[in-house]
Amino acid sequence: MTSWLLPQSAQALKGKRKLDESIPPILRPVIRAYVLGYASAVAPTLLNLVLQHVTRRRRKDATSSATPPHDSFLKSLQRILRGGLELQRFPTFCAVLVGGTTFLEVLLGRAFIRLRGQLTALTRKRLSRWLSSFVAAWLGLRLLQSRRSDAFSETTDVKSDSSQETKREKIRYAGRTLDLTLFAFTRALDVVVGELWARRKQRRVAGGQWTRAESFITKMTDPSIFATSCAFIMWAWFYSPSRLPRAYTKWISSAAAVDPRLIEALRRCRKGEIRYGEETGQAPLLQSMCANYKWPAEWGDPVKAIPFPCEVVHMGCGPSCEYHALSRFYRSFKWSMATYLPLNLLARKKNLQGLRTALLSAARSSSFLAAFITFFYYGVCLARTRLGPHIIGQDVGSRQAIDSGICVGTGCFVCGWSILLENPGRRKDMALFVAPRAMSTFLPRRYALEKQWRETFAFAFSTAVVFTCVKENPQRVRGVLGGILRSVLEA
Repeated sequence: MTSWLLPQSAQALKGKRKLDESIPPILRPVIRAYVLGYASAVAPTLLNLVLQHVTRRRRKDATSSATPPHDSFLKSLQRILRGGLELQRFPTFCAVLVGGTTFLEVLLGRAFIRLRGQLTALTRKRLSRWLSSFVAAWLGLRLLQSRRSDAFSETTDVKSDSSQETKREKIRYAGRTLDLTLFAFTRALDVVVGELWARRKQRRVAGGQWTRAESFITKMTDPSIFATSCAFIMWAWFYSPSRLPRAYTKWISSAAAVDPRLIEALRRCRKGEIRYGEETGQAPLLQSMCANYKWPAEWGDPVKAIPFPCEVVHMGCGPSCEYHALSRFYRSFKWSMATYLPLNLLARKKNLQGLRTALLSAARSSSFLAAFITFFYYGVCLARTRLGPHIIGQDVGSRQAIDSGICVGTGCFVCGWSILLENPGRRKDMALFVAPRAMSTFLPRRYALEKQWRETFAFAFSTAVVFTCVKENPQRVRGVLGGILRSVLEA
């Protein structure tokens, strides 16, 4: 009778407890893991489908199709919902990982009781937790890896050993789960280093030896990780986009809003295909850009323009680097708000305070992203025009060196420090989000299948470290992941 008087969150918590009480304690983690895995796998694709459907409905009169759009939408919806239920998908992986850890820990705990005289109770508990997580992680990742993908296979001609004839053979490659492995490795490294640093701090504080320098290091670690990771990611996006996931490359390109001809020109400078003062037949690339923006054709000729003017980098914003930076910030802020504001409005309470919080949060995140983009472009301008020529030199060789990588490297170095504009509470999550992607730029996206066991071992070992820590010292696993693991693994 009085349940309607309870706050909505309390009612939700009460409902969750009732649901949990109806499930045996040992099964609760695996069910939570599967549901959460299914939601995380299906929700982004589902949201994208809905947005596309709404867009098509608005443009309904522009085109006509033999298949009714509504039927096509329903078929896509069914395919997405059913796809998440397939055996070799992420939800099953989550269930195997968490369920295997839970069940094996019980079995191994009973087995280790026989070693009562050789191992302490704490050691037995840690060992059973680590081994159960290791085995479950190994099996879970192998399940994901067993799903075949056309992107990780190719058909080639192979010579037969017995004759000179060749035959067509399909070769499979590993690497489909590399991003997941690097994510686990990053979190394990964060747990280990964080624990060692916390113990050091405890000893130093107790002895009255903790210094301001050490406090500064603690405060700046996450921003430094983010800035360094972003530098590697942006360098890869510019010069080796194949080293990044396709969706990630596409999103960066959308946010950067840069003419692809400008990127290609700087890539050719780095490769030595464009050389200032020499005729290499590359002038048509930037001259087509000059024609579009109504600039003199000489600006695109590396023989005559040494270097090509910074106004080309500004893409129609005039000769001033500072005005271009302000223009970039304004445009990027508008673009970011169009993304962040709807998400924040959905996540907040529908009242005046919720609206205010949503606006402030969206504005802060948009300022961070706008500053990220602005810093990158202004870093390029600093190296090309404002500082670079006065430090490196103004001769042809120096100009070639600047446009062969120094200008892009400067932009990559400075852009990530925009993280200082973001909420301090979010910096750790953002740093730990980009770090695995930065690591992936040093590794091949595909590699020989016979080496896959190394990746599986790294994932299983790292996951075992994280799961053991979250059960023994839950606060050590930082950020959103720590909260999710604590709620999932709770009996």
